[in-house]
Amino acid sequence: MKFKMAPNSLFAILLRSPWWISIAIAVAIGAVAAALLPDGWRVAGAVSGFPFVVVGVIAFVKQWHRPSAAQVERAQAALSSMAWAEFAALLEKAFVRDGYTVQRRQHAAYDFELERQGRRMLVSAKRWKSARTGLEALRALQAAREGAEAADALYIGLGELSENAVPFAAQQRIAVWQAAELAQGLRGLLPVAR
Repeated sequence: MKFKMAPNSLFAILLRSPWWISIAIAVAIGAVAAALLPDGWRVAGAVSGFPFVVVGVIAFVKQWHRPSAAQVERAQAALSSMAWAEFAALLEKAFVRDGYTVQRRQHAAYDFELERQGRRMLVSAKRWKSARTGLEALRALQAAREGAEAADALYIGLGELSENAVPFAAQQRIAVWQAAELAQGLRGLLPVAR
């Protein structure tokens, strides 16, 4: 049986929040315990904040390599000014660096077919400059994935997903890369602004 944390539990929310919030809660619990509990219970009360320290450390490790808002903004500006050939070459380089075998495809629903450790993924990226992605692009990618019997699908686009596209992507397990994910995935490969 796999353990899965409820998405809106306190610890799940703290894992998505800045790491220092969890540490601050642990310190606050320790301070309150030291101030209000009787002598025999102070240590036990202070130690009760330890789970928040653990969550803070986990959040810190997760957030360590995450791009900053300024890096995401620079990546979005750089990527939105690229032509398809340049953007496709950059994606291919990033996928190869991450251990994938990459094949470019001329399919209406996807542009790359990736394989790593026997697991295939179809990637749709040609509409990366679209301001908004609707359900039709994701449905086409999902149909192509089912037809090709690929395990995974990835949609890449700088714009937002429509209200109908968000739950569809989640339900069909289609990964979506937007500006933040692209800044992370293309780390070290994006042209440096001068």
